[in-house]
This record gives sequence, C-alpha cells and structure tokens, in this order.
Amino acid sequence: MLKISTKSQYGLRAMVYLASFKNKISSVKEISEKEGISFNYLEKIMSKLEKAKLVRAQKGVQGGYFLVKPLKKITVGEILKTLEGKTYLVKCLSGKDFYCPRKRICKTVNVWRKIQEVLNKTLDSITLADLVENKK
Repeated sequence: MLKISTKSQYGLRAMVYLASFKNKISSVKEISEKEGISFNYLEKIMSKLEKAKLVRAQKGVQGGYFLVKPLKKITVGEILKTLEGKTYLVKCLSGKDFYCPRKRICKTVNVWRKIQEVLNKTLDSITLADLVENKK
C-alpha cells in the first residue's frame, strides 16, 4: 500500500495555507496553530521547502514564510518530491541500485510502471491554485 508520510501531508497543508492568503507572510507559529501541526516539526518542513525555493523566509518581528512562485506554478508533485525525495510504488522501479532476480521474467513490472506514471502525472497536474480554488 502506498502511504504518504505525515511530513508530506503537513507540508502540503502548510503550502495550501500560505496559498490561501496569497501575499501575506505567515509565521510558523500561526500555521502550526491554524493547521494543528507541531511547531518543531513544521519548522523542519518549512526549512526543506525553503531550501527547494518553494517558500522564502522573512526575518524579524513581522517575519514568517511566503510563497516564491505563483500558485499555478507550484504542483503537489513538486511539494511531495521536495519532502520525500523520489518515491516508488514498488522497489523494482527505483532503478539500477535495486537488484531483482526476476527482473528479466517479471510479468507484473509493467503494471507497476503504468500506475507510477499515472500517479506522477496526476500529482504534477494539480497546482496550489487548483487546491485553493477547489478545482481538483
């Protein structure tokens, strides 16, 4: 079963929160309280999102985070890849580093590959704008 981590769930919720207020700067404390996410955990998530240049931090008393790109340019797939790294439905899709003795004779690998492609395409097609506007 494919499982999305709480890191990705919380990160996506934080990004949607920021997207809902467009140009407003929101502190980690504010997002944490409004979204019911641990402050310390959210700080780490926001730091990863900042390193990926999805958000920017503004220091100071009125400091916090804001989105760097337009809502239509930030996809759910990009957010999840930032927080999870590359993920695969099954190990055999992960590439050269994984050895499978059945690789040459496996009749199911194409099923997993097709599902992975559809999943990636779907995640990359949903933007923050879609989520804020309740389109998808």
